[in-house]
Amino acid sequence: MPFIAMNRFRIAPGREADFIEVWKQRDSHLAGVPGFESFHLLQGATTGEHTLFASHTVWASRQAFEDWTRSDAFRAAHAKAGSTTRDLYLGPPQLELFDAVV
Repeated sequence: MPFIAMNRFRIAPGREADFIEVWKQRDSHLAGVPGFESFHLLQGATTGEHTLFASHTVWASRQAFEDWTRSDAFRAAHAKAGSTTRDLYLGPPQLELFDAVV
């Protein structure tokens, strides 16, 4: 059964396009990673305080995801995370992990 890893981001109002552009330009280093199946950036509701986004990756298994988090590809993908774009974020991302059950 697949495994899903999501990070939720609260983005400052009016900065949504900037956040999306960061993700469009980002080298995720996921191509060719064993067990990686797909990636999506999802945009959720906007309130007066923030716009919700989620990065959504699908993996063949929890083990494949965990192996990636210990890989050089993971370190490369996250090396510059937030270094020049901190003002987009209203707090740290919230990691959520899901095992598919059906």
